[in-house]
Amino acid sequence: MQENNTISNSTSFALASKVKDYFQLIKFTLSFMVVFSTVVSFLIAPYQQKYTRSTLLSVLLLFVAGLLITGAANAINQVLEKDTDAIMKRTSKRPIASGRMSETEGYVFAFITGAIGVVMMWYYFNFSSAMVGLFSLFLYGFIYTPLKKINSISVLIGAIPGALPCLIGWVAATDDFSVGGWILFGIQFIWQFPHFWAIAWLAHQDYTKAGFKLLPADKGPTSFTAIQSIVYSVLMIPVGVLPYAFGISGVISFWIVLACNLWMVYTSIMLYKRMDASSARKVMFSSYFYLMIVFLSLYADKVKV
Repeated sequence: MQENNTISNSTSFALASKVKDYFQLIKFTLSFMVVFSTVVSFLIAPYQQKYTRSTLLSVLLLFVAGLLITGAANAINQVLEKDTDAIMKRTSKRPIASGRMSETEGYVFAFITGAIGVVMMWYYFNFSSAMVGLFSLFLYGFIYTPLKKINSISVLIGAIPGALPCLIGWVAATDDFSVGGWILFGIQFIWQFPHFWAIAWLAHQDYTKAGFKLLPADKGPTSFTAIQSIVYSVLMIPVGVLPYAFGISGVISFWIVLACNLWMVYTSIMLYKRMDASSARKVMFSSYFYLMIVFLSLYADKVKV
């Protein structure tokens, strides 16, 4: 009896460890943030009431499909970067980098989850959103990932699949590549530059050790990087006005978004003035809150059609 209990406990532990590895493989926290943009963009868009199912069910289906597609892209990323992940302290314990999971298992998992996610988007929403999702997966997994070791332009390329979830959510709701979807895409596209450069500033030594070229200056965290963060933070201001200008959201969200944009400019300016990790960390955390506040305010203040 005791032996059976030991076997059962061992099996449960192994299963829990495998589930934990899959959560790490899809980078669940990052994937959740990405799918958050997809879902909120879907809710901001008009016409989702055309679906006979409830909005809640639509959101749940979209969340699962988006999580599967994003998770597949992250799995491919970890397979291709297993050697560099093993070098860096913050990624060395990932399942493939540490040897707990084989490359083949990673690829099979990515193929199955990616395929299911794309088919779900097609079946429950529309072909257009499914194809955008597939394109995003391919661009992130097979273009952006290897480009990170070649040139810092990879950040520009990576910002495209990083912002496509907004367009996916909009198209899933409307089956149309209308201006609203591109505006939301633009907000998240430009947001990624100060956000990601702040992360790259803090993780510069690890990234350099792995051979990644992610900062705009070859010499690492310099004033040029801080200036670029300021430039893109300033660009976020006119783009942030567009939802109000095009009648997507109301005047309350206009002021909230403007305040958030000005705060991002301020934190980037302080990074330039101080040139330290503490200021870079403030830019990074501010950018996390920025995205959540901006998208939720746009949804709460959306113009009813």
